[in-house]
Order: sequence, then structure tokens, then C-alpha cells
Amino acid sequence: MGKFEYSLGLNELKSKEQRLWQSLIGEFMGNLILNFFACGACTQIENGTFKALAFGLAIFVAITIVGHLSGGHVNPAVTIAMLVAGRISVLRALLYIVFQCLGAIAGTGAVKILLDEHYRGSLGHTALETHVTELQGLGIEFFLGLVLVLTVFGACDSNKPDSRYTAPLAIGMSVTLGHLGTIRYTGASMNPARTLGTAFATDNWNAHWVYWLGPILGGVAAALLYTQVLEAKAPPKNTEAAEKYRTHADEREMRKLEGARDYP
Repeated sequence: MGKFEYSLGLNELKSKEQRLWQSLIGEFMGNLILNFFACGACTQIENGTFKALAFGLAIFVAITIVGHLSGGHVNPAVTIAMLVAGRISVLRALLYIVFQCLGAIAGTGAVKILLDEHYRGSLGHTALETHVTELQGLGIEFFLGLVLVLTVFGACDSNKPDSRYTAPLAIGMSVTLGHLGTIRYTGASMNPARTLGTAFATDNWNAHWVYWLGPILGGVAAALLYTQVLEAKAPPKNTEAAEKYRTHADEREMRKLEGARDYP
């Protein structure tokens, strides 16, 4: 029962050390920051490069602020990928997704409330280009989820400790890259919660399933690919040096004992 309780995450409700509530606030805040600032940027200009930088910087800032609390998922696709890889419990994953969605809705809602209707436009809502079918959009969002989650796993690989110092920047840059490559065709969501926030604010649910299924499938594929093929190997333990140290220590002890026996 204990093992089952641990995999589901029920133990986290009792633990005082894990502080699940702080992690949930972190995920809420991360998505609020993303949707408020990045979607706010979309109301000002139609330039794709400008939007790409806005979303990349927003992710960089959000992970820098809340990464130590929750791991800085800020995306249901990342959370589900972590669940598939066994890095988080079922309960934590479900709660993360709920709070990510609430944060995204709050962020876009704040932009809508604070801006006059004249400035709002589509509030940065993602939509398929006229000649892009839903299946094509699904494929594009799949690859966006794939590259994002591969970056997350690569930047947070415990066997590559140096990568952790640049993880927020690397993940932010992967979001920028995704937008630069595909924003014209699908809006480059990469993040189901981000699109849910704008869909809720604009009441536009066209092809909404694409923006959930695509990034999540891409994220799951990335988790399996990284953990099974690409994960860095743990550095070998320096057993030779340890053995040499023990040999020298033994020799010193033997000399002491011999000296003690020779003493009259």
C-alpha cells in the first residue's frame, strides 16, 4: 500500500517537507506571467519575431522565478512528459495541470480587463492558418512539444550538472525557436494551458483539441526518446583512486603497528 500511495502521490498531501501548495502557486504564477506578458505583447504588434522573443523571454523569466518551487514546468505537456518518465507523481501532475490552466486564464483575463477593446485584438490566441488543416496543425504542434521537452530534459539532466545553470535560458530559447519556425501556421502554442487561457478569454474554441493533443504527444515522445536513448550516462566512480587511498591508509596503519611492537 505504501508503494502504491507513493506512486499516486498521496504521501505528498501528508508531507510537511514537500510543500505541494508552494509548487502549485509556482505553476499558477508561471503561467500567469506567460499569458499576461507574452499575450499582452501580441496585442501590440503582428511581427512574428517580436512575438517569438516575447514568449521566449516570458518562459525564461517564469522558470527563473518559480523553478525552485515546482521545477518550472509551466506547461501541461512538460508535466505529462515528467509523469511518463516517472519524475513526478500522478497527483502532483494532475494538480499542476489544473493550476497551470488557472494561471493562464488569469493572465489572459487580466490583459482583457486592463486593456480597452480597441487594443485587445485576438489577445494572442492561437489559430490555424487558412490553408493548414487540423492534422497538419497537429503535426506541427507535435514537433513543437518534442523540441521543447527534449530541451527541458537535456537542460535538467542530473548527469549534466553544468546545464542547470543555463536551463531557464535554454528552455526559453527553445520556445523562441518554435515560434520563429511555425508561428504563422498554428500560432506556435507549444503549451495547452497557454492556448486554453486565450480560448477562454476570446470564447474561440476552433481546433482546440489540436493544441492539447499535439504538444502532449510530442512531449511524451520526447520523454521516451531522451530517457531511453539520449540521457547522459552517470560519470564512472573513481574506484581506482579510492582503492589506492585505502591501500596507503592500510600501509600507514601497518607501519604504526610495527613501530609499536618494536618499542621497548
